[in-house]
Amino acid sequence: MTFNALRHDVEDGILTLYLDRPDNLNAFTVEMADELERTFVEVNDDDAVRAVIVTGSGRAFCAGMDLSSDGNVFGLDESKSPALADMADLDNPELARVRDTGGRVTLAIYNCRKPVIAAVNGPAVGIGATMTLAMDARLFSTNARFGLVFGKLGITPEACSTWFLPRIVGMPTALDLLYRADILDAEAARNCGLAQAVYQPEVLLSEARVLADAWTKGRSPVSFALIRQMLYRNSAQPDPIEAHRVDSLAMFYTSIGDGADGVRAFLEKREAQFTSRASAMPPFYDEWVPRS
Repeated sequence: MTFNALRHDVEDGILTLYLDRPDNLNAFTVEMADELERTFVEVNDDDAVRAVIVTGSGRAFCAGMDLSSDGNVFGLDESKSPALADMADLDNPELARVRDTGGRVTLAIYNCRKPVIAAVNGPAVGIGATMTLAMDARLFSTNARFGLVFGKLGITPEACSTWFLPRIVGMPTALDLLYRADILDAEAARNCGLAQAVYQPEVLLSEARVLADAWTKGRSPVSFALIRQMLYRNSAQPDPIEAHRVDSLAMFYTSIGDGADGVRAFLEKREAQFTSRASAMPPFYDEWVPRS
């Protein structure tokens, strides 16, 4: 598959993924959604990649949906009248132009086995903002702007953002951000908990790489993948016993995998030799986290 809306750059195990429509401020299209979804599905089985950084080409991160396209600008089929019951089977091809395209992307990010870092280099509005909420960290340039502007357009938040946003900033702040629909500068985004850090533009990507290295260098790929999924999924369970079930299986399989050498290395005061691959997860994993 040729990528038209994205650019991929892999160096030393880090995939830097550029939203690559700079002449359009990297405005989001259905094609970009398809390419992002495919990228985050395929990177799970690419053992040459240990982390993903998402940024924008040119001066913007992503200016939101491309509103210049013909017909329904969100790529939706206005001839349909879907009901909630119709959404039970999301794989139904009849829903291809009913499903939120941004949601397809954030679900693929959610299911990713590698850490995902947003390096927000400029304006991030609408889907440009909400897609970052499914990522593990949001690092902002001083040039960044962040806008959840749906209320001003008469539409609703998308990309599963009503699930992610309150978990990041808390419910009162999430409500305020969506009700006001303001454009935040980088410092305001940091103050409300959206941005983990703010950097000068020239060091943003290098700082994102430092964070990716700190998280993944010398780590077990399978352990990391499990930790990421366990935090997101177990924290949303209604009862800790559900976390216990997964914890038990995760501890069992990592203890007989990379954990065996990890413990020996700790006792012998040496670096562990982890040999697992995120493309080969423990037997229970696909039942727990179905492949996208």
